[in-house]
Amino acid sequence: MLVIRSFLLACVVALAAAGGRPAAQQAVVAFERVNVISMSDESVMTDRTVLITGGVITATGASDGPAAAGRQVTIPDGATRVDGRGHFLIPALAEMHAHIPSDPAQAERVLFLYVANGIGTIRSMLGDPAHFRLRDRVMRGEVIGPTMYLAGPSFNGQTAATPAAAAARVAEQKKAGYDLLKIHPGVPRTAFDALAAAADKAAIRFAGHVPADVGLQRALDVKFSTIDHLDGYIEALAGSGAPAAQNFGVNLMSRIDESRIPALAAATRTAGVWNVPTQILLENWYGPDTPEAMQKWPEMRHASSAEIAQWVATKRANIDAVSARDRERFIAVRRRLLKALQDAGAGLLLGSDAPQVWNVPGFSIHRELATYVAPGLTPYQALATGTRNVAAHAGTLDRTGTIEAGKRADLVLLQGNPLQAISNSSRIAGVMIRGRWLPRAEIDRRLTPQ
Repeated sequence: MLVIRSFLLACVVALAAAGGRPAAQQAVVAFERVNVISMSDESVMTDRTVLITGGVITATGASDGPAAAGRQVTIPDGATRVDGRGHFLIPALAEMHAHIPSDPAQAERVLFLYVANGIGTIRSMLGDPAHFRLRDRVMRGEVIGPTMYLAGPSFNGQTAATPAAAAARVAEQKKAGYDLLKIHPGVPRTAFDALAAAADKAAIRFAGHVPADVGLQRALDVKFSTIDHLDGYIEALAGSGAPAAQNFGVNLMSRIDESRIPALAAATRTAGVWNVPTQILLENWYGPDTPEAMQKWPEMRHASSAEIAQWVATKRANIDAVSARDRERFIAVRRRLLKALQDAGAGLLLGSDAPQVWNVPGFSIHRELATYVAPGLTPYQALATGTRNVAAHAGTLDRTGTIEAGKRADLVLLQGNPLQAISNSSRIAGVMIRGRWLPRAEIDRRLTPQ
């Protein structure tokens, strides 16, 4: 599998080496007496000091003893000191199915919502040329935002209807500098095959939906970088001759054969294809929560009244269109797929699809984590989907994904241990983004409408 590459990560390393810092990045920050969940393994290292210099973790060690390599962590004069007593430090999370508005002001607001919720990396799954400039501004420190991987504008039944059109679009997006290609439904099989061949030749990967004319097996054969939404799996469980899938197969519940799940999970592992489940999106659509209860969620204060009204209407329409029995089974089968993929060793990456119906950017990622633990993933396994798994998928594990010296300082300080309760992932005391420390008070101030 070809890895997605981005010039951003090289920029971070070069910036630190040159001694320059983005605006407002503190020169040296020390987290003292903090419990560290490095994500290198499932352990908790208690009473630690973590030192950050120029946006890079430069040392970790016991607060009152030698560092792991046998050296005392010395905190230089003038360093910003963060009291970590009773708190837990984890690597920042990723949102691997994110969206960014094209409007600059809205985009800046959405990027901060991601950061405020402990997200240090996003993969934007529907591109716009304006996102390149936004990414540059984030890297210069002019805008607070996560590291961004950018997909190009959509490949779909209109934009990639023929092999020639699909191949030309691959070349255009590679030349433009996008990191990956976004696949939407409707791409014909012949056009998709041309797309896949052109993408392999251009060394750019593709991800997203599995078009109905392509199907899951072909998606595995050509090695999607990621399949998003578990798209194609319900159709594969339904087998040949089933009606066309609606909303990821919720209409196929009477046709599916759950005994096929282990084989599909094993085939996914063999193919080396990763999945971004966006499970909370489908649970928002078809889960048991009523729209009246959902619109009272705390994060709804960050959504407009027009958005909430549309989401309420969508939920009510879904309840009316699909029986309670089929809705319940649809959620349960998707959860079993998630657990089977984890058990088979197939790669999972954290992604919720935000902004989307009921998914307020940043906040929805914590609801997504809960849907991974619900079918039996451990909290550590769930957190790995948004930390070390993301680095492994992108080929950047040498500089991101865990808390170790030499790695980029994207960190989240939590008020509780997320390995004991995944809900603690949202109890955020502060966020560090590329070495810039944002305590809770500053986050709240920026989130409050002026």
